[in-house]
Amino acid sequence: MHGLGNDFVVLDARAQPLALSGDTIRAIGDRRRGVGFDQLLVLEPSTKGASVFMRIYNPDGSEAGACGNGTRCVASLMLDAGPSDVTIETIAGILHAKAKDRLVSVDMGTPVFDPARIPVVNVPAPKHFQLAGFEHLGSATALSMGNPQVVFFVPQADAIDLTQVGPAIECHPAFPDRVNVSIAEITSAASIRLKVWERGAGATLACGSGACASLIAAHVQGLLGRRAEVSLPGGILSIHWADDDHVWMTGPVAVSYTGILSPQILAAA
Repeated sequence: MHGLGNDFVVLDARAQPLALSGDTIRAIGDRRRGVGFDQLLVLEPSTKGASVFMRIYNPDGSEAGACGNGTRCVASLMLDAGPSDVTIETIAGILHAKAKDRLVSVDMGTPVFDPARIPVVNVPAPKHFQLAGFEHLGSATALSMGNPQVVFFVPQADAIDLTQVGPAIECHPAFPDRVNVSIAEITSAASIRLKVWERGAGATLACGSGACASLIAAHVQGLLGRRAEVSLPGGILSIHWADDDHVWMTGPVAVSYTGILSPQILAAA
């Protein structure tokens, strides 16, 4: 499946558990010898009364706490079965989702600015700071949307080489658990152009949690209101930071194909 080109392999382990090693995850994620994905999503039974538990893995085998576009894709699968809304449990919490006019909306929860919970170190004011060694990128905001995020606002996003700054900031000492890196450009009073380097995945066509983080960062820095259209290389997501502090993300999803993984794909693992 994919949401604006942010692509996922979804495995259904609700009826039978799957033993997935790091080698197995990396084998499936190999875009030449496996299938390839930005994230691997594994559906499991929820232990907290949600419609499903979604486990999230990066192509390098590491586990992620949140994935906005992946949540919308899984929500679409669940909503196709008939309910009008669903709840999806992740290690970061339970998310609510609904669909309207072929678009899927997910309540991504509330942003976290506590440095210890992002986590970020040696940054006493994460809402507005300059990152050591990357002062040329200007003002930054660090927060968590279930996963660590840092957003930089620049005059022209396309002028920044994401393949250079992304890996360096992802592993910057200020972020002990690594970080998703968003390079944002304010293009109007209600729109943002965005490029995202995801920890453990690299540059992606779209990043839902990064899009949410960009709108939140723009608002706390006094640059935008509480709604914006976020334009990513793969398309546009609508983000709304509601008055109750919850962040809603809306956009399209698509199923590319369904099938069974051949054991040969996993032979190397």
